[in-house]
Amino acid sequence: MATGILIVEDDPTQRRILEELVRRFGYEALVAENAIKALEILAGPTGRRVGLIILDLYMPEMDGLEFLEHLTSRRSEIPVIVQTAEGSIETVVKAMRAGASDFVVKPVNPERLRVSMENLLKVNALTEEVRRLNKKVKGVLTFDDLIAESQVMQQVIRLGRRAAKSNIPVLIEGESGVGKEVVARAIQGESERAGKPFVAVNCGAIPENLVESTLFGHEKGAFTGAVARHLGKFQEASGGTLFLDEVTELPLDAQVKLLRALQEGEVDPVGARRPVKVDVRIISATNRNMIEMVKAGTFREDLYYRLNVFPIMVPPLRKRLADIPPLVEHFIVRFAAEEGRKVRGIDGRALEMLMKYNWPGNVRQLENTVFRAIVLAEGDRLTVDDFPQIASLVEGYEVSVPEAPKPVEEPRLPQGAEAVIGAEAARSATPGTVADGVALGIPVVTEGGHIRRLEDVEADMIRLALRRYRGQMSEVARKLGIGRSTLYRKIRALGLEARER
Repeated sequence: MATGILIVEDDPTQRRILEELVRRFGYEALVAENAIKALEILAGPTGRRVGLIILDLYMPEMDGLEFLEHLTSRRSEIPVIVQTAEGSIETVVKAMRAGASDFVVKPVNPERLRVSMENLLKVNALTEEVRRLNKKVKGVLTFDDLIAESQVMQQVIRLGRRAAKSNIPVLIEGESGVGKEVVARAIQGESERAGKPFVAVNCGAIPENLVESTLFGHEKGAFTGAVARHLGKFQEASGGTLFLDEVTELPLDAQVKLLRALQEGEVDPVGARRPVKVDVRIISATNRNMIEMVKAGTFREDLYYRLNVFPIMVPPLRKRLADIPPLVEHFIVRFAAEEGRKVRGIDGRALEMLMKYNWPGNVRQLENTVFRAIVLAEGDRLTVDDFPQIASLVEGYEVSVPEAPKPVEEPRLPQGAEAVIGAEAARSATPGTVADGVALGIPVVTEGGHIRRLEDVEADMIRLALRRYRGQMSEVARKLGIGRSTLYRKIRALGLEARER
């Protein structure tokens, strides 16, 4: 879904002009004929889509400056471009002091407006990302910070907010990469434990012989190598939330001790003389079928019922397609800033392709895919060509291949020198046959007898291989004796494009 641009303009002609420009720039145009109507739109359901406001300063009933005062108290994070027929310094100063982000003079120059919009949206998106990261670090991330437009995710948010109102144990289920930890952080951020420690533990990543020490801690000298006292994750999270990710990976003996810690509210550090009281809120997560594991005897039934008091199922990305556009936009802004690339969006066909893909790795796979596309991109918008791996898996989408150049005649061999790669083979070839390389004429020297640049010969060789093996990139790379990633890099560097089959 395109970013919404709210146009607040009382002149119908100017309003239509701005509406057409906004749509031409690739954004969704929302219009209001006066400031009062604009405030109503912002307060309504469509207000969440507004990412920027283009505001006329001089309007009846409520002028632009008064509107900015109301906006500051309601949605101060939205950037505002003020436009007026009067370009005086005094007017600019008043508008900026009232909260405007930029200023344009009527009649507005389309290119000036486009650049201003893009810059403000980019800066605002980066500011929002920094704010979100700060809230995550401080343990105050809320469900309002989640990128979730789909109906199924709205149900997850409703359940999460109910869970946040108590200390009830929560079990978050879902495939790998769907965002279970983000949901857990939002539950803490909207609970009375907001701002307290949030300790995440990947139970599958702990060596089996260190599970007890990691979770419950140990005293100095408790075992070989215990040179100092160590607080376990339970004590680190005391007063806050302990997130047990992939809890089903815990060995059975550790499950027994975890059950006791949950029941008694205390842990027994290895080598300690007495148990230690802890106050933690438990949120666990898994990508496996816990019922089947209980039946198979690999997960304790009593622990399962202790953890599965308030279950929340986070759906896979393929069942929440409405989340893909805002997630892609979010990742583009983030990675373009991190990599210093001037990528400002994605074209419609590429986004359509991403929404048709199955995404077995869910949001994590989408994130990494956009990251790779940002690195590959040469233009200011991502296209199908920037997603070669996805294009090869979605029917009807292929990366473009350059038109094969017409075969050229074999050049003369100056002064008896071998001028063409494969010329030696051509001399020894059976009459009526043509040796590979000669028919397509890849010269190694110029007509003046000078050696050609290596990169020019290499470009011709890659073109020959692409044509010979019909764009099958694995075969091309294998025959050339290079890796696929190296082949893609050379194709980009040489200004070529390839179609993967």
